[in-house]
Amino acid sequence: MKPTASVSTHVLDTAAGRPAEGVTVELSARRGDVTPWTVCGTAVTDADGRCAGLPEPPGGTAHVRLRFDVARHTPFFPEVTVAFAVVPGEHHHVPLLLSPFGYSVYRGS
Repeated sequence: MKPTASVSTHVLDTAAGRPAEGVTVELSARRGDVTPWTVCGTAVTDADGRCAGLPEPPGGTAHVRLRFDVARHTPFFPEVTVAFAVVPGEHHHVPLLLSPFGYSVYRGS
């Protein structure tokens, strides 16, 4: 059995210059390009913008999708969705940097 990948995230409100607290993050996973997405769980960012309660994706996961509910932090984007490939046994930290009319994500450490 292959080890599962792990995923973490945090959200920073760059316009306010502080972490984005209270953002609901939904983690979904799928085994391949044509497999449907399965919601694995949700968590909410804390005062540091960190999302500690996300579950590990199930074994055999090839792709993970994070959906961030950011409507209270930006007037333009009600949500941000990011999908990425994962490697079993590796940790994937994917922060979201949020501003009123733009955002960026990257693979952190």
